[in-house]
Amino acid sequence: MHIASIEKLPLSTTGSPLLIRCKTFLSVTFVIPKDSECHDVYTSLIKLFQPVSINKLYCFNYQPAKDDFPKNVGWDFFKLEAEFKHMLVPNENWTLCSMNEKYELCDTYPRQIYVPKEATTLMLISSSRFRSKGRLPALTYLHNNKASICRCSQPLSGFSARCLEDEQMLEAIRKTNPNNDYMFVVDTRPRINAMANRAAGKGYENEAFYENIKFHFLGIENIHVQRASLQKVLEACEQKSPTMSAFLNALESSGWLKHIRSILDTSSFIANAVDKGISVVVHCSDGWDRTAQVCSLAQLMLNPYYRTIKGFQALIEKDWLAFGHKFSERCGHIQTDAREVSPIFTQFLDCTWQLMSQRSESFEFNERFLLILHDHVHSCQFGTFVGNCEKDRLDLKLAERTFSLWGYMSNHLNEYINPLYKPNVDESIKANLAPQCIKFWRGMYSRFESGIHPREPLGDLLLDSKEHCNSLEDHVQHLTKRIASFKNYISKSAKKLQDATTTTTTKVTKEPTPNEINDNKYNYDKKLSELSAADDDHPLKASNMSFANLSLNAEQTSPQALSEEISSVALDWKSMRNVTTCSCSTPFDQFSKKTHCWRCGEIFCERCIDKNVALPGHDSGKPVPVCRGCFRQMQKQSP
Repeated sequence: MHIASIEKLPLSTTGSPLLIRCKTFLSVTFVIPKDSECHDVYTSLIKLFQPVSINKLYCFNYQPAKDDFPKNVGWDFFKLEAEFKHMLVPNENWTLCSMNEKYELCDTYPRQIYVPKEATTLMLISSSRFRSKGRLPALTYLHNNKASICRCSQPLSGFSARCLEDEQMLEAIRKTNPNNDYMFVVDTRPRINAMANRAAGKGYENEAFYENIKFHFLGIENIHVQRASLQKVLEACEQKSPTMSAFLNALESSGWLKHIRSILDTSSFIANAVDKGISVVVHCSDGWDRTAQVCSLAQLMLNPYYRTIKGFQALIEKDWLAFGHKFSERCGHIQTDAREVSPIFTQFLDCTWQLMSQRSESFEFNERFLLILHDHVHSCQFGTFVGNCEKDRLDLKLAERTFSLWGYMSNHLNEYINPLYKPNVDESIKANLAPQCIKFWRGMYSRFESGIHPREPLGDLLLDSKEHCNSLEDHVQHLTKRIASFKNYISKSAKKLQDATTTTTTKVTKEPTPNEINDNKYNYDKKLSELSAADDDHPLKASNMSFANLSLNAEQTSPQALSEEISSVALDWKSMRNVTTCSCSTPFDQFSKKTHCWRCGEIFCERCIDKNVALPGHDSGKPVPVCRGCFRQMQKQSP
């Protein structure tokens, strides 16, 4: 599913070359000695990489290598009602509309849409009919100052058509915010594109008809321009031996960074307006591409919740999946019109990365998190991004037939943590739109270029240091409690000994006879019974271990148990910088996560560290990553 295109190159002296380009920006050329065999491989891949039927996608056959997580995990992580409840909706101004329960009002919208309380049934139906694809204005975000972001598609206004109910609908949205007597309507298209659509009976809102609105064009180019732009970026990255000027000129002529800046600029305008208490209605042509980009990015800037791992996933569920971004068409999951394919979601991730680069402490997740998302949007390994809208996904019964990406990611959260994250530092953040601050995302578009990436990302090194410190601090806590327990026991023993000595001096003691024998076994048994009846703070009773439940087996003596506790935590962790391969021979590159075993301190790949157990030497008792060898030792299992 990752294959974007397959091309048979002219015959060479070594054989027949086959160039495969992937949606993850990996390009591979296979040289097959026989031309006939190359042609067979070529025709097979052509049939397989883009199935005709959506039911032939990989997600319907995928099974995890082992039972990592059940099929139902992840599908219930996010509910639209819960996300709006998080924004305190419904309330006195906004209500849940039940008219789309069977997708009769708009089949590309979610079943639950939130509209102004003032909106009547006639207003909703008429507004839906007056908007392209029936996508009437609906709430997507309510800020804590009552300013809102609503999204819709372009009106079918032509040159002079109008709809009174649609005008009333926008006025009802404006009235939900008592702090301002006007609101913005943002058309994300360039003005010339919107005017061209008027000739086809579509267009934009006329300020003469819509009262109390301020209309803005904010000029993001359409899907065809973005697709061509990305193609030029890839050509710039694939130059055989690029010079500085050749690469920079190719990147400049692609216009890609200009488009990224344009999307951030529009998102910033919306976020600033809402932050000032002004409501915004946003649309493009059909309201599922540029609208999804700028509405979600504006929320990312406004609300710190969406900058957490869970919040970012919820944002994608709400503004991309529920509100009908056409993932199957834009990502080319199945055979479709090639002109429908466009990197809209890739741009959204790029813009998020730009914000992360500028404000790294504001995001809980790291670059790897975004790359995993990008990979699996295109891989079709999970059913999360299959289909074009919520109705499609319900019809396909994806929650019953496929695994969820969110379920898979929940098992790997430790790989996505940003060690620099500081929660609650800033309520809202702003993008720096200076041209010098918009960067080329080398980690995405030149991801598979060898020699241009550091072997260990700085974030991984910081996270590793943080985890090592946490392990040592946890171990120190355990040792501190152990030492305190020992001190307490010794002081009690000393007091008992002192009392016994005092008592002995007041009594007349019997003189031992020369022939009396000191019975060691009797003394040992007597001491054992005393220790068994000792107080609960006896140091050897911790961790479910006491003389009361120990047999007289030599192997279960206390020194060994204490030694196991102390040696169960690795004090020194091997340096990441000197490790190029895992013990299983898997090579480490700049994107494979190196993970330390908390018990032995050695470095392993993700496949070799698949167990989490609590270490006896940690006070918290939290499960931590250990390698398979250490896990077997702890479970007393033979290799």
